[in-house]
Amino acid sequence: MKSVPLVAVIQFPGSNCEYETSRVIKNSEMDSLIYRWNQWQELRDSLPDAYVLPGGFSFQDRVRAGAVAAKERIMDLVFSEAAGGKPVLGICNGAQILVESGLVPGWERGRIESALAANHISGRSGYLSRWIFLHTTSKAQRICPWLAQTGNGIMPLPIAHAEGRFVFSEENHVRAESSAALKYCDEEGTESSDYPVNPNGSLINLAGIMNDRGNVLAMMPHPERAFWLWQLPPSLPGEWGDRRDQSLRSGSYAFEKGPGSFFFMSLADYFRMER
Repeated sequence: MKSVPLVAVIQFPGSNCEYETSRVIKNSEMDSLIYRWNQWQELRDSLPDAYVLPGGFSFQDRVRAGAVAAKERIMDLVFSEAAGGKPVLGICNGAQILVESGLVPGWERGRIESALAANHISGRSGYLSRWIFLHTTSKAQRICPWLAQTGNGIMPLPIAHAEGRFVFSEENHVRAESSAALKYCDEEGTESSDYPVNPNGSLINLAGIMNDRGNVLAMMPHPERAFWLWQLPPSLPGEWGDRRDQSLRSGSYAFEKGPGSFFFMSLADYFRMER
């Protein structure tokens, strides 16, 4: 184990969140390097401690979002490292790549068992960018290295996607609950299958799913866009809106961490415990 954990952020053609993601990792007491999709040999030689697939529109979302990137050679290495237990996080387009690669839910290794379909709920469809609330499932808190610090709290995060609706085959609807990591809710923690609490029609309000081991997490909301408290919108209701207002009045506004920091600080804590 390196003295400072190294987290690789993988950049595909069309990725657009790699620099923000790498920056918040470095602000979480870890180091980070960005590797391009064709630098699989360099990635193999450095063998980082964890991997992040950031948001964007890899390969212009051709065929299906994430489908082309999932077939790149660098994903063979990520697949192998995930099978060995290393933490892997896919955010938005990164989540789509993980689903298309068969890494999540991962019930049968390498088989595509879920999909991220086009948003569709209450007659609404298409690209959606807004703030949502979510909470972590109790199982995910126990086993996922990205979620240990999230606790039972309700977190506001932004979404920005057109294909974010987690769906499963009918025979796997019940089984999907075992892979639930993050679920959409309102500012009081109440789940609903209706818009706007569930923004895209995702099955059982899923905002993120994980593999059985918990080391691989695919999530549609963007934690890197809510790492700092100042990134939260002024009109945000609930506890986090109150925190934002209080920090603004106290003058600590620019330095306090937001809800998105929990995901990366959880990983930093995980590595501290592993040493």
